[in-house]
Amino acid sequence: MMQTASSVNGFYSLVSEGLDDLVGSFHSHNFMSIHFLQHVLSSLQSFHSQLIAVVQKLHLPVGEKWLDEYMDESARLWEVCHVLKSGITNMENYYSAALNIATTLQNHPFLNPQLTRQLLRAINGCQRERVGLEEENRGLIRTRIQPLMIKFDKNVMIESKFNAFNGFRGVLFALRNTNSLLLMILLSGLVYCSPVTSFSTSSCHANTTINYNETVFGSGFMVSATRLHEKVKENEDGQNGVLLYEFWNSRTAIDDLKTDLESRMKGTGMEFDLSERAEKLKSCFVGLQCGIENMIVQLDDFFDEIVEGRKKLLDLCTHT
Repeated sequence: MMQTASSVNGFYSLVSEGLDDLVGSFHSHNFMSIHFLQHVLSSLQSFHSQLIAVVQKLHLPVGEKWLDEYMDESARLWEVCHVLKSGITNMENYYSAALNIATTLQNHPFLNPQLTRQLLRAINGCQRERVGLEEENRGLIRTRIQPLMIKFDKNVMIESKFNAFNGFRGVLFALRNTNSLLLMILLSGLVYCSPVTSFSTSSCHANTTINYNETVFGSGFMVSATRLHEKVKENEDGQNGVLLYEFWNSRTAIDDLKTDLESRMKGTGMEFDLSERAEKLKSCFVGLQCGIENMIVQLDDFFDEIVEGRKKLLDLCTHT
């Protein structure tokens, strides 16, 4: 359980602890599962709210650049989270089409050739929805994420400038760099993994190294962030597309059903239990649907928190 950060050093410790928790969560769940990605998003929310708490205790000067720097970062968070929401909302037609197929199977346990052809057409339509949403999501990455030049920088030197504004600049750097890492994970899992969001490209400084015996700004948060980065990079292994585990699981279920039905039409396939196929298909896509709906609710909550955080810091300057 992460503690509340009440100081600059406390903030670094909280970020480090939160990232270590994510590494543990990574090992406990399937790669890019909904549960893991919800934990990633929760960490983003927590780090942002704790930064607001720290700023309120730093007695920062009114009208200085620190507020502009925070506003820029919160605006970037806002933009990327809207891309996340758009990307996962694009999945709605896909899982709705698949759930209709599952319902048809459940309602017709004995297939005739006409119904089998009808199901195959529906499956083809579902697969087109999948291809379409991935293409649309790839466009979101290209047009809305690529211009933001999101990258996780492991090659960081200790610089005096991070002590500016009573240490706020270092805190904001920690938040910005950590946000970049977590946003890349969310984009790869939920929207589209491409060279822009891939963990294996030079844009992510994959060839840089960090001395695990050193700390940055008196904190080990960069060590923790680097561990998480390496774990994700190892598992991503140059994949592209939507990496969400439940998305791939549902994709396999619908593709397997299509193969079985095609074999049945040709008279070459073995008999199979339609009720079992229907239950498996429904389970996969209901899991995908519930996960997506929960992520949308969580993102909407985060939008409210970003607005509230910006208002708090503006009010802080107004009343100082």
